[in-house]
Amino acid sequence: MSDGNLDTVKQIYEAFGRADVATILDRLADDVDWATDTTSTAAPWYGRRSGKAEVERFFQDIAGVSEVLEFTPLSFAANGEEVHTLVRYRVRFTTTGNEVEMNLHHYFRFRDGAVVYYRGSEDTAQVLAALGA
Repeated sequence: MSDGNLDTVKQIYEAFGRADVATILDRLADDVDWATDTTSTAAPWYGRRSGKAEVERFFQDIAGVSEVLEFTPLSFAANGEEVHTLVRYRVRFTTTGNEVEMNLHHYFRFRDGAVVYYRGSEDTAQVLAALGA
């Protein structure tokens, strides 16, 4: 199971690189629970999302204020129904012109081959400063 789940995460990342949100949504369970781990709501994509329509808005919220300059997966680890990744990320915020560069940590949990739960961690202090929040 984990190799298939690992392949699904790689497909999600490839789709993100093409700005192909429809392909990402196709890899998610209808009742997916999706969030960036933070207590802040200052960045437009922060906050918990439930279901594919809300995850689609998550990607729209990111695209609405930023231009991704780098999204490079550095490592993957799969354990049954879980996949963990480390991604090098560089982004320019179109609202301020500020850039940030950091590592992202992503956790995916699967059910029947679809992502049912996602949590992402990022340097929220760096993001909020770059957004002017």
